[in-house]
Amino acid sequence: MAKLIDTIQLPQGLRSLNAEELKQVSTELRDELIDSVANSGGHFASSLGATELSVALHHSFNTPEDRLVWDVGHQAYVHKMLTGRKDRLGSIRKKGGLSGFLKRSESEFDTFGAGHAGTSISAAVGMSTALQKTHPERFTVAIIGDGSLTSGMAFEALNNAGALQLKNFIVVLNDNEMSISPNVGAMSWFFSKAITSKTSTIARNHFKNLYKKGYVPEIIYKAIDRAEEAAQGFIAGPSMLFEAFGFRYIGPVDGHNIDDLLTAFAHAKQQDVPVLIHACTIKGKGYEPAEIDPIKWHGVNPFDRSKGEFIAAKAAPPPRTPPSYTNVFADTLADLAKENPEIVAITAAMAGGTGLDRFEKVHPDKFFDVGICEQHAVTFAAGLACEGKKPVCAIYSTFLQRAYDQVVHDVCIQDLPVVFAMDRGGVVGNDGETHQGVFDISYLRTLPNMVLMSPKDENEFRHMLKTAVSHPGPIGIRYPRGNGLGIELDNELKALEIGKAEVVCRGKDVLLICYGPLVSYGETVAQRLQSELGLSATVINARFAKPLDRELFAKEIPNYATVCTLEDHAVQGGFGSAVLEFVNDEGVQVRSPIRRFGIGDIYVPHASQAEQHAALGYDAKSVFDYIAAQHQTKRVVGL
Repeated sequence: MAKLIDTIQLPQGLRSLNAEELKQVSTELRDELIDSVANSGGHFASSLGATELSVALHHSFNTPEDRLVWDVGHQAYVHKMLTGRKDRLGSIRKKGGLSGFLKRSESEFDTFGAGHAGTSISAAVGMSTALQKTHPERFTVAIIGDGSLTSGMAFEALNNAGALQLKNFIVVLNDNEMSISPNVGAMSWFFSKAITSKTSTIARNHFKNLYKKGYVPEIIYKAIDRAEEAAQGFIAGPSMLFEAFGFRYIGPVDGHNIDDLLTAFAHAKQQDVPVLIHACTIKGKGYEPAEIDPIKWHGVNPFDRSKGEFIAAKAAPPPRTPPSYTNVFADTLADLAKENPEIVAITAAMAGGTGLDRFEKVHPDKFFDVGICEQHAVTFAAGLACEGKKPVCAIYSTFLQRAYDQVVHDVCIQDLPVVFAMDRGGVVGNDGETHQGVFDISYLRTLPNMVLMSPKDENEFRHMLKTAVSHPGPIGIRYPRGNGLGIELDNELKALEIGKAEVVCRGKDVLLICYGPLVSYGETVAQRLQSELGLSATVINARFAKPLDRELFAKEIPNYATVCTLEDHAVQGGFGSAVLEFVNDEGVQVRSPIRRFGIGDIYVPHASQAEQHAALGYDAKSVFDYIAAQHQTKRVVGL
């Protein structure tokens, strides 16, 4: 038999279906989602948990005219399937395929692009405010998870929406963490239905009109209003919080019960004030392994659906698998914290992603997860530093962008000894534009008191961590996503001299000044130049983007006909720009223009990291080809 979802036009066809048919659609979509992600990988558990929610939303609202604003995008795979992208879901996060997040250029149904958490309500407030001037009949619905709601920006937006008393404005809180017993949930939902029913809403509006016309004294109006809030909040504590923001609260609703969801949305559409619907869902719903361990199944590689095993785990591991930079960071920091009792580690809801879950097992009393609020994480660290602690803020490069003012105002101006461990520095592959960590050198090296460094390999990384926790001021280390080179790790850690570079190999024809892991590309290029063209190259491991090794650079740069800088970062304002500024300001003589290899003036789309390096022209082959072409041109001119 044909699937129901294959016989209707999505999402419009959903609006003619009854509740039982919508349940069938949900079952079919969940089944296809499991099959698709099993083959392609992707964000999984969150989307499974939002299946019925996605179906009910597109049934209840006239999308895309009514705006659905999803937070982050982890929960939006079913939304993509419902909006013309079901047959392309297997391409998700692959080069040229669907984005793993929301993307306005991908579909008119993706009303706001998102990859970072906590943006949906703010964007929805802006949309709703504009639409009330042009299309006041349209609805704006923000869908946000309970994790994202810890973002301070989300509460700022709730406050603003309540103050504006926006009509046709709804926030759906997709709560997959809060545990609510059936009896309590049912009773609270009973109150919500009573207060937001059509009859109650008509009566409330009539009563409000009488009050506005002066027929009802203010003291009576407010007393009844407070009594209504008390009735709803008697059992459901969360309602009191959102009512304080000026929202009418509906819930908790079973987010997997289509009937309840349709009722909640119907009641919400009748209100004349902002509404918050509290939907309780189960992350990983419908696939038992994901329900049991939703963290493990949050973002996945391809897996065997029947066995619940990741396919990559079947392959025999290589004789020696290099450790990931993330794990090297966590384990080294744990060792350093044994030596220095003042070291503490901070994450913004990314304990697993940053490796600090490993640190927490060793030092539970030195670990802090502050939730999805990078701004608070940085200023919290600044406060700790004021009292003698050595805080290490482990935040992805792309997420540290969110706390830029705090880095400037709260850390650098006060010259506080906060360590910024910037994981995912450089392109990160399949997560796409919102997650590439390619701006941190630019946005941090302009700050007085800041020191910036990046290791060539995992062994040097360990020494840099020792350097960082020994430094008396702000300092940042950027390191890439993925594994190290598999080299031996030193047992004894030593602090590096701040601003001192390292000459990796010497030659006379070409100078390659490399920052961070791209030193390995420089070494590869040098070997090919020697073996294929008979050219010798000097490779410098810069180590520091700020301060530069001014003495070494001033000595070396004038000696070479070809000078290149290599970095896994935007060239505008990046490491190469720092070298150019130094050459210009110090009047260093160059024999030809310095060529900077890195990322041009673009946002990097999703693909594998290797594909991105090649497409952006700073992999070893691209650098070699450029130098070879330059050498050939000079030979022709010389003839």
